[in-house]
Amino acid sequence: MRAGLARAIGAVMLAAVMATQAMAQTAAGDMRALIGALRVDDTVRIMRQEGLQYGDEIAQEMLPGVSAPGWRRVLSEIYDTDRMAQLVTDRFAAELEGTDIAPLVAFFTSERGREIISLELSAREAFLDDATEDAATEVWQEAQQARPRLLVQVEEIIGDSDLVEFNVMGALNANLMFYRGLADGGAIEMGEDEMLADVWSQEGDVRAQSESWLGAFLMMAYRPLDPADLDAYAALYRSEAGRALNSAIFSAYDQMYEELSYLLGQAIARQMQSEEL
Repeated sequence: MRAGLARAIGAVMLAAVMATQAMAQTAAGDMRALIGALRVDDTVRIMRQEGLQYGDEIAQEMLPGVSAPGWRRVLSEIYDTDRMAQLVTDRFAAELEGTDIAPLVAFFTSERGREIISLELSAREAFLDDATEDAATEVWQEAQQARPRLLVQVEEIIGDSDLVEFNVMGALNANLMFYRGLADGGAIEMGEDEMLADVWSQEGDVRAQSESWLGAFLMMAYRPLDPADLDAYAALYRSEAGRALNSAIFSAYDQMYEELSYLLGQAIARQMQSEEL
């Protein structure tokens, strides 16, 4: 009897272990599917281009005598797409641990979801060109008077997901990390309180820029969409899984931006010191 009971208990435990392993494999598969559907690698590739452009602008302001080819090599090492993607996906998966992501996978692997992600990426890539961004901003500004349905939908998405607040906080934190990189590299002498005060003094400008950029970007991205598809997208982000996704996306990309900003600050500091020598 005891041997039979032991075998029965062992079988139950083995079944439980196998079920847990199967669930873990399913969850890992769903996460890979979601990351793939969101096209993180393509997003990071565009962000690298944005970073290279921003790094060039910073150099023009702070490093007028820097060698352009040499500085571009430094920037290329900072904005390394493999490391950027790894930072994002690791944090993203950690943030969504315990969340039922099946509805997210279903949406973003559908024809509707694929089209939305493709449109967002196309608009972001187009914004690499200043003239295109300026034109989109003008369209968004003009829409404030006529208030077409698209503008109303975009404003609802921005409001429902707190996109302005997330963007403002992300930008301010990245700016703070840039200062820390400069300070740790010996380029500036500022205490933490001074850095925080300076960063918070930028809040108004950062908020205005975020509102303008988001409105222009989302209107440009979603213009080709059927209004019903955009309504469905907005509804997804109002769901429990959608709110978790929104938070995970900003947490993951903000962490990446903070690290890149710190590294950029350090690189600027090193270059300034070498020029002094």
